[in-house]
Amino acid sequence: MEITPAMVMQLRNETGLPMMECKQALIASQGDKDKAIEWLRRKGMGQVTKRAARETTEGRIAVHVDAQRGRAAIVELLCETAPVANTKDFIDLAAQIARHAAELDAPTPESVLDQPLLDNSGRKLQDYMHDAINRIRENIRITHVGTLTGHIGHYLHHNAQVGVLVEMSAEAPEALKADVCMQIAAMRPVCARREQVPAELVEVERRLATEQAQGKPANIIEKIVEGKLNRWYAELVLVEQPFVKDDKKTVGQVLREAAPNLTVQRFLRYEVGQE
Repeated sequence: MEITPAMVMQLRNETGLPMMECKQALIASQGDKDKAIEWLRRKGMGQVTKRAARETTEGRIAVHVDAQRGRAAIVELLCETAPVANTKDFIDLAAQIARHAAELDAPTPESVLDQPLLDNSGRKLQDYMHDAINRIRENIRITHVGTLTGHIGHYLHHNAQVGVLVEMSAEAPEALKADVCMQIAAMRPVCARREQVPAELVEVERRLATEQAQGKPANIIEKIVEGKLNRWYAELVLVEQPFVKDDKKTVGQVLREAAPNLTVQRFLRYEVGQE
């Protein structure tokens, strides 16, 4: 069967792959477009395996929020080079992964990729990702993925290198949720509230503070230790940090001014290349 330029162009438009590869696929498939697509996918799978060992140090963060359902997801997707991280193919892939992750309560990279495509249940997200890798020609991997539910705020830095999701205890103004997210992005708290700090970390910090205060009267030692612990909490705990827009107030005070019992339940902060 003759493989015409029009046939090659149609396959290229559907797959986004180079003309010569599309022509090879049509020749191998005797002009059958569906078989040619499968031929290209099988070839692409082999390339995915070959690229898997390549180092991935660039990428972007993607966020998906479904406000009506109270579900949100955030993902870190890595690739090999910075230019690829800013291509439409890579941006669309990151967005699709976040969208599918939002459907799961405790997503992992493996469980997200195993999901049927929301727009085509006959294929999985893994297939969509393999097609993207075949076009992009770099190793691509999901390194972090997480979800939150309820009253959600979100922030994505303009270069998509940092992203934040925050889960509030109740509904809050969008501007306030955005401010809290930007606080998390800039100040890197470890926990939302004091009770979420691991007890073993608190004990280590208390012991160090006590050792540093030795030689003082017992009642003074107690005050010194509590003061050191409070300053330590103010660095680690979101609601105890000075608010970046008004450092005379803590984040917790700003939240309570908006609503008496308003606080932050949980948050997720992802930064490209950071654990």
